[in-house]
Amino acid sequence: MQRRDTDIAVNGMTLHLTEWGPQDGRPLFMLHGIRGYAETFAGIAQALQPDFRVLAYDQRGRGASSWDPGRNYYTDAYVDDLAGVADALGLESFDLLGHSMGGIAAIVFAARYPQRVRRLIVEDAGPAAFEGSAGAARIQRELRETPASFPDIDAAREYLRALRPSVTEAAREERLRHMLKEDGSGGWTWRHDHAGIAATRLDPDPARVVDLWPQVQALACPTLVVRGGRSDYLQAQTACDMAARNPNLEWIEIAGAGHYIHDDQPEVFNQAVGGFLRRA
Repeated sequence: MQRRDTDIAVNGMTLHLTEWGPQDGRPLFMLHGIRGYAETFAGIAQALQPDFRVLAYDQRGRGASSWDPGRNYYTDAYVDDLAGVADALGLESFDLLGHSMGGIAAIVFAARYPQRVRRLIVEDAGPAAFEGSAGAARIQRELRETPASFPDIDAAREYLRALRPSVTEAAREERLRHMLKEDGSGGWTWRHDHAGIAATRLDPDPARVVDLWPQVQALACPTLVVRGGRSDYLQAQTACDMAARNPNLEWIEIAGAGHYIHDDQPEVFNQAVGGFLRRA
C-alpha cells in the first residue's frame, strides 16, 4: 500500500498528514478522537484499497502536529483545520469519516460545507453523547485522573491496560508507540497536549460549544452512523433520534464493539464502511 507523510501549515498550526493509497484514488478524510492519532486508521485504509486515497492527520495538539499555545481545542477549530488541509491539497469535495470527537467535527463540517462532503460516516458519536452519556462522564474522569508522565514504559503499559482492558495486546502496544514519547529524564510522557485538551474539555467556554442537533438536521449528504453495541458513549436511542430527524441519515450497530469500533471489530467495521461508501 502506498503511503505518504507530509506537514501542512494551517491556521497557525503545523499538522502532520498521512496518506494511504493511490494519489488519484477517491479522497476520504478520517478524523480521530480526543486522544487519538492518524495512524489509528491504517487498518481501514488498507481495507479500502485500491479505490481510496485515505487522508488522516494528527489533529492539533496531538501526535506530530503542533500544540496550540492558546489551547483552542474546540470543535470550530477542528472544522477550520479540515477546511484548511483540504484547501491546501486542492480537494474541493471528498468523503469524510470521524470517530468520537472527530465524528462531532465531521458532523459540523458536513453541515457547514454541504457541497464538500459526498458521504459521511460517524463512528460512535452524536449530540447527546458529547455531554450527557456515561461515556462522556468516563472520558472527563479519565482526563482529570490521567498521569502527566510515567517512570518507565511498563508503568505506562499497565496504565493503558487498566484503562482499556478490552483492547487487544497488539492494539495496546500500538497506542504506546503513538501516544507516548521519552521525556528526556528516563520517563515517558504524552505526545498530545494533555493539559490543554483536558482544560478545554473539563471547563469549556459555553459560548464555544456547538449545539449538535441543528447540525445533524442540516446534513444534506448520505450519512451512516455506526454505534458500538457495547458503547457507553453513543446510546441506541440517540442514534434512533438522529435518523428520525434527518432522512439522509441511517445507523447500524456492531455487536461486540465498544466506543472504539475500528479497534474492537475491525473486519465488520471495515466492511460496513466500504459497503456504504461504494454505494455511490
